[in-house]
Amino acid sequence: MKKILLATAATTLIAGASYADEIKLGLMLGFSGPAESLAADMAGGVRAAVKEISDSGKFLGGTTVALVEGDSTCTDAAVASSVAERMITSDGIVGLVGALCSGATGAALTNVAVPNGMVMFSPSATSPSLTTIEDNGLFFRASPSDARQGQVMAESLLEKGIKTAAVTYTNNDYGKGLADAFETSYTAMGGKVTINTSHEDGKADYSAEVGALASAGGDILVVVGYIDQGGPGIIRAALDTGAFDRFHLPDAMIGASLEERFGTEIEGATGQVPGSDSPGGELLVAIGEANGYNGTAPYAPESYDAGALILLAMQAAGSTDPQVYKDFVMDVANAPGEEIFPGELAKALDILAAGGEIDYVGGTAAELIEPGEAAGSYREIIVKDGKITTVGYR
Repeated sequence: MKKILLATAATTLIAGASYADEIKLGLMLGFSGPAESLAADMAGGVRAAVKEISDSGKFLGGTTVALVEGDSTCTDAAVASSVAERMITSDGIVGLVGALCSGATGAALTNVAVPNGMVMFSPSATSPSLTTIEDNGLFFRASPSDARQGQVMAESLLEKGIKTAAVTYTNNDYGKGLADAFETSYTAMGGKVTINTSHEDGKADYSAEVGALASAGGDILVVVGYIDQGGPGIIRAALDTGAFDRFHLPDAMIGASLEERFGTEIEGATGQVPGSDSPGGELLVAIGEANGYNGTAPYAPESYDAGALILLAMQAAGSTDPQVYKDFVMDVANAPGEEIFPGELAKALDILAAGGEIDYVGGTAAELIEPGEAAGSYREIIVKDGKITTVGYR
């Protein structure tokens, strides 16, 4: 009933409203820092969705959308807050897609977005702490919480007969949150974590950290790190010393640069990254090719979806006011309504303008649960012949 009432109100607004010729949408990702190799394809996903909507001529009576981009550096809270502040108070954005990493996201949300009443939609921030953060209904994310990823990791390892694991994590909210979630699930299911310890990013030598991990032992080393920072350093030290030859790698360790660094050296390494076998994922291959990015790279589908959903919520609300359209995000993302896949955003705009309902499936089989985060599925991978290969979904 709520969805019907909201849609009726939005139709009235759209029918009689006049809109600005152009609005600005913020895009803030870690273009530099420990996950920078992921940012280019993620940005490509957002740009593709925004272009599709803007070029259709059907968004809020012909309003176009300009992207304002900024670098959160991933882990620098002060920089992330400063960039978000500039976008909101100086550039005049009406919504913010980002950030990439959990620390930058939480800082920008708490320090800037919430005080300014701005909607933020992260494609990839996964820390469990973001579930309970005080956000006034302004924060959404297209990826599931690491509370879920920890469970998936535990199930995956135990199904493979791996009953003991050493864990190292990057020393921040993301790393600790995921490492703790994994240990909780793994031990509850009968596994044993021999050591769960942090590492600092940016070091040239991780032999001491790997020595401590090796002393604790374990059938496998779980590296909860960043793909462009300490994570590869841990793996290199483990390989060079012979401390471990089996690795499990969560989402922020999965990407093309992993293949480039190690190839067959980590043959058989396993891991997972948010993803689904939704038909929408295949549709993003062509969209990515047409827009000059890899549409199925880690977090690129989530980025397309985040960009699409924030603008579709504005269309459903008949407003670019974050205090208004925030209440429509969950409605356009979920049933009931006509299913919408990548490449069908113009169709979605028409349906919403006519007062209809949509169920945005997108590239990730998007389904948002309270308090505005993805219910989430994961793509399981293995390194085979030096390449990251999908082996299933869960």
